[in-house]
Amino acid sequence: MRPVLIRGLTAAAAASLITGAGIFAATSASAAAGCRVDYSANSWSTGFTGTVNVTNLGDPISGGWRVTWAFPGNQQITQGWSATITQSGANVTATNPSWSASLPTNGSANFGFNANYSGTNTNPATFSLNGVACTGSTGPTTPPTTPPTTPPTTPPTTPPTTPPTNPPGSKVDNPYAGAKGYVNPEWKAKADAEPGGSRVSNNPTAVWLDRIAAINGTSDSSSNGAMGLRDHLDAAVAQGAGYIQLVIYNLPGRDCAALASNGELGPNDLPKYKTDYIDPIAAIQADAKYRSLRIINVIEIDSLPNLITNTSGQAGGTATCDTMKANGGYVQGVGYALNKLGALANTYNYVDAAHHGWIGWDSNFNPTADIMLAAAQASGSVNNVTGFITNTANYSALREPFVQPTTQVGGQSVRQSKWVDWNQYTDELTFAQAFRTKLVSIGFNSNIGMLIDTSRNGWGGSARPTAASTSTVIDTFVNESRIDRRIHAGNWCNQSGAGLGERPTAAPAAGIDAYVWVKPPGESDGSSSLIPNDEGKGFDRMCDPTYTGNARNGNSLSGALPNAPISGAWFSAQFRQLMANAYPAL
Repeated sequence: MRPVLIRGLTAAAAASLITGAGIFAATSASAAAGCRVDYSANSWSTGFTGTVNVTNLGDPISGGWRVTWAFPGNQQITQGWSATITQSGANVTATNPSWSASLPTNGSANFGFNANYSGTNTNPATFSLNGVACTGSTGPTTPPTTPPTTPPTTPPTTPPTTPPTNPPGSKVDNPYAGAKGYVNPEWKAKADAEPGGSRVSNNPTAVWLDRIAAINGTSDSSSNGAMGLRDHLDAAVAQGAGYIQLVIYNLPGRDCAALASNGELGPNDLPKYKTDYIDPIAAIQADAKYRSLRIINVIEIDSLPNLITNTSGQAGGTATCDTMKANGGYVQGVGYALNKLGALANTYNYVDAAHHGWIGWDSNFNPTADIMLAAAQASGSVNNVTGFITNTANYSALREPFVQPTTQVGGQSVRQSKWVDWNQYTDELTFAQAFRTKLVSIGFNSNIGMLIDTSRNGWGGSARPTAASTSTVIDTFVNESRIDRRIHAGNWCNQSGAGLGERPTAAPAAGIDAYVWVKPPGESDGSSSLIPNDEGKGFDRMCDPTYTGNARNGNSLSGALPNAPISGAWFSAQFRQLMANAYPAL
């Protein structure tokens, strides 16, 4: 399970959490031995996350290591990672995982834990490695019988004044911070083949595991190309990447309200989803050779919000969504994925949370948060959730500087306009920050972070407004002032006029872990007409530019580009448009 960390510590505050007593030394009468322990505790009102880094300063250890200490107060460990941790009273023992039994001279091991406490969270006074107290130096093989007559020629070891960097494989608060992202070589090759594509082809994008065959790799023309999960992980290690982004996307009865992204599993295939899809992915991610990577899993696009907005009694409700709500396949499937992938030491799970143009109304906002919590609880713990992602593969503008819910036109709120339609939000950033606050208020950890997919929401080019409209007609004002140029906010397929948005960036705003390109620019949302395929992907009229709409998009034109291939396939015309309309411009 993932640690619970506190977001937003200043460097000074973080440094103060490194205990001065956390570096220790020892002697041994049998062999040169010694160790150093760096201990930190990120605390909040009733709990904390502890991180232990032990360095073996003595002879190599090959038969397994054991770190022991005693808490001075009532601290009680509730979970741990990268070690087997047991506690009896105040005494704690942490033993090596199977993949890390050896500690060479000057080699280090890192592990962590979550714990509860009350009163004062005082750091432990001493640590031992395999029974030898850690003092930060090696001792002689025979203890001296008399004190030295001259001071040592080397200065004593002193505690660090700044917190140590996180060793590879250890949990961090924000997996994007300070880390290089994996560049998918298959996507890069397609982007580089387009005129001017090299300007953006070195950006990290996500790898979509949208069917069972994608785990081992395929030879077709889909977005996954021939590379499988291991191939991508190996390539990420070879690149020296700090993180890789994977989209976990193959629920039974997938995307019950949009035919273009239907999947291979039927509504009752939850057992197959678990054994043939999630279990193999978890087994590969658990391979020790990938523990230096931060593996970021984006969990099941569009699934849970569909159960709130697209069932019977709602505009555009579908029978498949009714089935998935009744049989629990989405909630249990997401819960299972969170449980299996959240148990790993170097994984980070972000659950898809739709976008403001879908769940920004009060009637959708709170129930969607509740079903997110239900799925997390189905996983066994909210600690399996690192955060949430909004706007995945969508086009909602990051910011709307001229059209906010509080904007008044002629004494009327812009919420009354046809475009806003009484929504509480008009852009993704304010929505994501507000949804995060709601999620924390109902039981998610206070350190969760949000991601926003900015791969196609730039809306630059000549059509981008540079100032608010001067019209006093509310609909005219909104339509002339809004950054998002879609015909309707419910349009989602291969949108005409869209552009690349903010480039992938870590920690760009309060509560936001990163702006990301989860939908690789240039990969289609769905085909403009029926194209038979063996991937279970149907034809959705929302991808047809001649379609005049349905209740979900206010019976508006779809706004889709023509001549699009099936979802995930390369769409050259779209990629070129996205570059031309990029904002910030390329």
